[in-house]
Amino acid sequence: MSNEPNIKNELQRVLKFVKGLGFFGIIIVLGLYLATGIYTVGPDEEGTVLTFGKYNRSTKSGVHWRMPSPIEEVIKVKVTKVNRLEIGFRSSNSRTTTSSEYKTVEEEALMLTGDENILFVNAIVQYKIKDVKQYLFNLKNPAKMIKDTSEASLREVVGQAMNLEEILTTGKGVIQEKTKVKLQMLLDKYKSGIFVMNVQLQDVQPPKQVNAAFKDVASAKEDKIRYINEANGYKNDVIPKARGKATEDINNATAYEQKRIKEAQGDVARFLEMNKKYELGKEVTRTRLYLETLEEVLPNMDKVIIDGELKSGILNILNGEGVVK
Repeated sequence: MSNEPNIKNELQRVLKFVKGLGFFGIIIVLGLYLATGIYTVGPDEEGTVLTFGKYNRSTKSGVHWRMPSPIEEVIKVKVTKVNRLEIGFRSSNSRTTTSSEYKTVEEEALMLTGDENILFVNAIVQYKIKDVKQYLFNLKNPAKMIKDTSEASLREVVGQAMNLEEILTTGKGVIQEKTKVKLQMLLDKYKSGIFVMNVQLQDVQPPKQVNAAFKDVASAKEDKIRYINEANGYKNDVIPKARGKATEDINNATAYEQKRIKEAQGDVARFLEMNKKYELGKEVTRTRLYLETLEEVLPNMDKVIIDGELKSGILNILNGEGVVK
């Protein structure tokens, strides 16, 4: 009760002040009040105007006006920023972060593969906000929802589609793509207004107790691939050479075949021509052949010339076969 006179006194003072300002004073105060509704939205932002706490409209970059508080308020969200979510580990905020500054979060990183093996999987999810209205009003705790959904999607892909050997060697790209598709599907189902840009596996390792054995397996597989590539390289070098040599031999054989056929045909033609001449004059032809044969044979033989009148006491050595009389 003691405060009532004080309140009345204050009200009277305010009324006196307002009456003292007059009409122009009220206009100035009202203008200043309305000016508090001017706001700017950055080029990388999108503004959401709430009227008495409920969604009213969205505004793009630039200068805008809203009804002053408490009638309307503005929430600004960066829509071009690429947000980063870490699963299975936490890194330092320093730009010079090294691998030694990563801290593994085992309860997130520990996952079961499709062939019931245990792996430690670290991944990074990059995303952007594509629908501010959905992002603000459909999600109670956007950061937690995105983290839980990303982890669940990664666990599902690792547990259903892959075995340990594939994950450690050739399957990382498949895991990344399938996780991205699965995560985007879930976020769209929840109408989260989020677009998943990329899912990247940072590190995939078996438990420390068997890490050395798995490294040996991976090394053996790399050696296998290397040996296969070397064998294929040798095959690709030898086979063309062998085919070229075979083609060359076939061409040489074909050429030799044609040569021998032509020579045989020429011999036959000469023989037939000679036979015609022989039929026309057998004795003349026989004598000519005999003389031609002697011309070919005698230059390679030792020759003895004997006077035809000195026959007594001298042996006819060849009797016409090599002796010139």
